[in-house]
Amino acid sequence: MKRIMEKGKEIIFGHVGICILLLCAGPFLFISHGIFREIEIEQAPFNSDEEDLIVVGVSQLGSESGWRTAHTLSIQDALTKDAGYFLIFNNARQMQENQIKAIRSFISQRVDYIVFAPVIESGWETVLQEAKDAGIPVIIIDRMVDVEDDSLYTTWIGTDARSEGQKAGRWLERYLRTKDRQSDDINIIVLQGTIGSTAEIGRTRGFEEIAKNHENWHILESATGDFTAIKGKEVMRGMLRRYPDIDVLVSQNDDMTMGAIEAMQEAGVSFGEHGKVKVISFDAIHDALEMVDAGMINVDIECNPVQGAYIDMIIRKLEKGEPIEKSYVVEENVFTKDNVSEFLDGRTY
Repeated sequence: MKRIMEKGKEIIFGHVGICILLLCAGPFLFISHGIFREIEIEQAPFNSDEEDLIVVGVSQLGSESGWRTAHTLSIQDALTKDAGYFLIFNNARQMQENQIKAIRSFISQRVDYIVFAPVIESGWETVLQEAKDAGIPVIIIDRMVDVEDDSLYTTWIGTDARSEGQKAGRWLERYLRTKDRQSDDINIIVLQGTIGSTAEIGRTRGFEEIAKNHENWHILESATGDFTAIKGKEVMRGMLRRYPDIDVLVSQNDDMTMGAIEAMQEAGVSFGEHGKVKVISFDAIHDALEMVDAGMINVDIECNPVQGAYIDMIIRKLEKGEPIEKSYVVEENVFTKDNVSEFLDGRTY
């Protein structure tokens, strides 16, 4: 907060002469031409009660899914004024250029910490170097950045997407054994997330590492649904037209899965526990777990969005000068009809 207080004083006292001139020179001219509507002023809080708050700038990559909503709420619930924080939040709407702009704004506002979930892994070196030069610690959440110099960020909090992909592959191995189908030809289609994102890269790689051990597993096509239900439904419609004999759908998040299920329902294709197409999904949001319980989704690999408490813990350690880890991996589970009911009632996302 001290950084912002100093910045505010520069703005106020550095421009006081201009402000007086404008106020005296022609308010009627301003009003008649609508100039007041065009001017936007970012004003830092100068309330004495807020002077000692820790200022955190957060750039969330978007609001593309139910999982992302839960992730955002987790952050906002952790970084409250009562907990000692002043939160500046930005929604980048799935665009890297918006995130870079937001991070530069945080730097110019002299926040105490920058937290962001990168929409893709590449292209961050320049802006992260700017944050480092400004002496602002950067905490990366959810997805990862691909940089040669890992000193450009302080730590990373997230999930192991590659392990999630492997868990999906191992579940399919076990399922086929229980059905005595381990030697059958298995036709698989994959709905990928945003290409170049950590979740897409890791889940694709992890599943393919298991699939390559089975010559009878045939990945017919992999195509992106951008982690949205609308795009997932659109892509699934096309795949259903191209491939009449699909055994397994691997969908890299629940929103795409729900869109794909709508497409199968409209096409009259059976799916799930008692259907032709077995459905493997990721994220494990509450609505999807209800579909696991109903037998519509066979397995859902959890990607835990509750990461706000980790951010709070890390910042408090840094404030005390205590050492922290370079990465923190949150705990995750695998949900099938056998175990999902015990988790549904207490599920907060």
